[in-house]
Amino acid sequence: MDPTEVLDTPCIAVDEAILRQNIAEMAALAAGHGVNLRPHMKTHKTPHIARLQLAAGAVGATCAKLGEAEIFVDQAGIDDVLLAYPVVGEPKLRRLLDLMERARVTVAVDSVAAATGLSAAMAAAGRTLDLYIEVNTGQDRAGASAGEEAVALALAVDRLPGARVVGVMTHEGHAGASDPAVIAGTARNAGAALVNTAAKIRDHGIELPHVSVGSTPSSWYTPAVAGVTEMRPGTYVFYDNSIFRHGRIGPDRCAARVVATVVSRPAAGRAIIDAGSKALAMDPSSSHPGYGYIVGHPAATIARISEEHGVVLPPPEEPGFAVGDRVEVIPNHICPAVNLTDELLIARDGRVADRWPVAARGKVR
Repeated sequence: MDPTEVLDTPCIAVDEAILRQNIAEMAALAAGHGVNLRPHMKTHKTPHIARLQLAAGAVGATCAKLGEAEIFVDQAGIDDVLLAYPVVGEPKLRRLLDLMERARVTVAVDSVAAATGLSAAMAAAGRTLDLYIEVNTGQDRAGASAGEEAVALALAVDRLPGARVVGVMTHEGHAGASDPAVIAGTARNAGAALVNTAAKIRDHGIELPHVSVGSTPSSWYTPAVAGVTEMRPGTYVFYDNSIFRHGRIGPDRCAARVVATVVSRPAAGRAIIDAGSKALAMDPSSSHPGYGYIVGHPAATIARISEEHGVVLPPPEEPGFAVGDRVEVIPNHICPAVNLTDELLIARDGRVADRWPVAARGKVR
């Protein structure tokens, strides 16, 4: 950002040229592997950016929650959505049926219990819902274990009225080491486990056209696994401190920065910025100390954060940390940071040229 431009901080500024470059490169990567790109909207939560992704060739959207999906269907014109999260409970089932009147919707399931609730709602409404079986390929979060457990789940779910199993998906989020070689091996193993699980399900007569992987750090590797048909990265539109520490991109490719102001310099080795946990989020980095990377100041560390204070430890003689100075921070994890702001300041040639609403901010239901 142009340091002479007056900004009210903290805010998130996005370099539009870098954003567009990131979108174009991931679209080209997907096309090169012959897989569909269904990007995750949870990173940016912004209809303007979703429209750029669609224009670059995305086949639809991945959303975490119904609230996100409702925004992107109604405000971005998206007509094909994957809900990569279980839909459980009567209020959500009602909203799902309503959303299905406006878009094609596929839902991920990892249990017979969740699928049974969906089945009952679909059967009562005279509808059929496409489902992905979520498969655990090593992250140990949600998902049926790759192999026989996932196969048994797919067979049980596909027999339910109003339910049709059309794919398997995984989130290989455990491929997050700082060593690219480790990321590559973990990602390829996850992709192979998912493809093998899909083959076993097909052996039982389920057609299963979709084999879907999803994670930005692994996106250079998993889609290359033969048999993968779809990829769902999200962070790539902005990248962040965790991603560039993996070694595939540099901080110059991080399109979004939290712009903050130094508001106190209580000691030579300590400065306070006006971005705390309510601007940077709370995620630590597994590969770098602190709560973000201060652009142009690699030796400075955001050592602690409270709600409205970021405690920076700069080298005592380093310029740029006087009261009133402005810094740009690449957060450790950009997704929750974006969810903390109402708008993105869109920069062209270093100056704010537009403001895009983060319309899906707070849509966690």
